[in-house]
Amino acid sequence: MNSKNILFAIQLIAIQAIITLATALFAQNMQDAAAFRALQNVVQLSANAAVETQQDILTITMNTTREAAEANTVQTQLKTALDAALAEAKKNATAGQLDVRTGNFSLYPRYARDGKITGWQGSTELVLEGRDFAKISSTAGKIQTLTIGNVAFSLSREQRQKVESEAQQIAIERFRSKAGDIAKSFGMSNYSLREVVVNAGDQGFTPRPRIAEMSMKMSSADSAVPVDAGKSTVTVTVSGSVQHR
Repeated sequence: MNSKNILFAIQLIAIQAIITLATALFAQNMQDAAAFRALQNVVQLSANAAVETQQDILTITMNTTREAAEANTVQTQLKTALDAALAEAKKNATAGQLDVRTGNFSLYPRYARDGKITGWQGSTELVLEGRDFAKISSTAGKIQTLTIGNVAFSLSREQRQKVESEAQQIAIERFRSKAGDIAKSFGMSNYSLREVVVNAGDQGFTPRPRIAEMSMKMSSADSAVPVDAGKSTVTVTVSGSVQHR
């Protein structure tokens, strides 16, 4: 191959390389332009709504503690107290209205300064839970082998879903309204939804029985535990991005 042919071959390879590079750059520029257009007029925003509702689930946790020199003695005493409480509670048990279940159980040794075991201590729990506040509080008042450890109120799954749905609808409408208002402010007629995230949560105040009234309960058999449910506020936040056009 003479020098002219070699030079021609080199020039041809160079031209092909330039064409390939130009094509790649053109394609990249087109992609960059498309990506830029996709990001134009994109706005991040959020809206929320809060709906207040009455708490409809009451949970009363009852417990007792026993001490003795032997672990078996403590365990037997706890079982006796819990069995008596279960027998009383199950008289009024109704699914969804008054559910009865056992709670935490613990048994552990007590030690002297020299590290030797000097005795045993244990505790057990019974949980009363449901929608029938009167039946739950009355049943708790009849149980004499356990004392009240905690009173709590909450929302049932059905009530939570209902209120959350209401709050979500309000939050979505506010999100759409805000997106439309922003579009009009920039002189644009419409928008498209790019992404959206919906988050929900609730906060509520849980009243407790007054100490004096609880003391009356302890000294008077068959007296209902005074309870008064509070309210929960379910909040839904809708956040995301829209593209105005």
